[in-house]
Amino acid sequence: MGPNKANLEKVCSLLKECKTYYLATDDGGRPRVRPFGTAHIFEGKLYIQTGNFKQVYKQMKKNPKIEISGMIGERWFRIEANAVEDDRAAAKASMRDAYPELKSIYDTDNTAVFYLADVVATVYSFTEEPEVYKF
Repeated sequence: MGPNKANLEKVCSLLKECKTYYLATDDGGRPRVRPFGTAHIFEGKLYIQTGNFKQVYKQMKKNPKIEISGMIGERWFRIEANAVEDDRAAAKASMRDAYPELKSIYDTDNTAVFYLADVVATVYSFTEEPEVYKF
């Protein structure tokens, strides 16, 4: 396993272990933060999901630079990334299969999946040096 794949899997496991993380976007120069809960690896990329009818979708399309933050116990993380939409039905289906509870809310027409590119994830604690994962 190469370092990028190991880093990708580590960051995905952080998001899954955290369960609810917070995604920040730009809304015309104003920050917007909301809870998210999806993280899925498909074709070697880390994906998140939202609805294409939501403001967060419009914000990520207009400015793909996002930041994610979450906490696990006494440690917290911050992830800087570019959100890249993948409009393929296979990518959407893979996310919906990974999170069956989404099927009652989203179908392939109203769901949107984004993979994270240019990722820099940093894990912090009060007692250890920060850990940095890039892919």
